[in-house]
Amino acid sequence: QVHLVESGGGSVQAGGSLRLSCAVSGRTFSNYRMGWFRQAPGREREFVARISWSVGTTYYADSVKGRFTISGDRAKNTVYLQMNSLKPEDTAVYYCAATDIAGATTRNAYRYWGQGTQVTVSS
Repeated sequence: QVHLVESGGGSVQAGGSLRLSCAVSGRTFSNYRMGWFRQAPGREREFVARISWSVGTTYYADSVKGRFTISGDRAKNTVYLQMNSLKPEDTAVYYCAATDIAGATTRNAYRYWGQGTQVTVSS
């Protein structure tokens, strides 16, 4: 079992920044890949970014590439999502998720989920 707890959401004006954190616990989670997803009202949950704990490789959705950075601190068992140059269309509930499937970008591929944290970007 892998347990995930997100934090760091809030309200910010367009152009601002936020850093989300995801505290990770559980057995053998070091073998997992960690991802961030987001879901806006009335929309499907969409992939944002992922990172491999073991090798540190990252991958981003086109919509956030160049603005968001995913990173992991294994000593703190925490995954981060640094979000810069935020836009109103980034407004959503952001979820941390874990999978043992390499290269996963779909919701169904992720087995474990956090409770989500709200990010609101005003224009």
